[in-house]
Amino acid sequence: MRTMETVPAFPSGRPLTRADLESMPDDGHRFELVDGVLVMSPSPRPLHQRAVARLLAALTLSCPADMEVLPAPVDVILADDTVLIPDVIVGRRENFTLRGLEGPPVLAVEVHSPSTRLVDLELKRAKLQEAGCPNYWLVDPDIPTLRCLALRGDRYVETHSLAGEEFADLAEPYPVRLSPDSLVNPYGID
Repeated sequence: MRTMETVPAFPSGRPLTRADLESMPDDGHRFELVDGVLVMSPSPRPLHQRAVARLLAALTLSCPADMEVLPAPVDVILADDTVLIPDVIVGRRENFTLRGLEGPPVLAVEVHSPSTRLVDLELKRAKLQEAGCPNYWLVDPDIPTLRCLALRGDRYVETHSLAGEEFADLAEPYPVRLSPDSLVNPYGID
């Protein structure tokens, strides 16, 4: 657990930057930067991690050669004052650097946790939409549901809304077949 002695002292009176974020010690916590404000996420639950692992497996199977699928923590650098860490990203290989993904991913996926639901639904969605991320998926492992949003013009539009055992053949960002239940079922993907 981080104590007051280990929290870095940042300059007051100005928003934080990517450089400030990079200067923080790696203590295992997930820190993001949104408009210069530091946001910390707690450790995920096993159900959350199961959904992430299953998404990785499904997305990796059909991932085109010019793209890569990675789990958190990978920095998605949208601006000097905005660095997000989606649960799963698909990015173009050419946009990955030693530090993270420069610019928006082709797909960002957030798996809701009770403590991150509002951030995922509102804040991250707005930032990724603004940055031009073409696809944003939201998984609720507790119900389970999968909502697929795609950028149409400058706004996200829901293209699929799946619940339980309902399967869909998704075309964006590339073909993949998923059901919400297959992401959380402890006995594996059907």
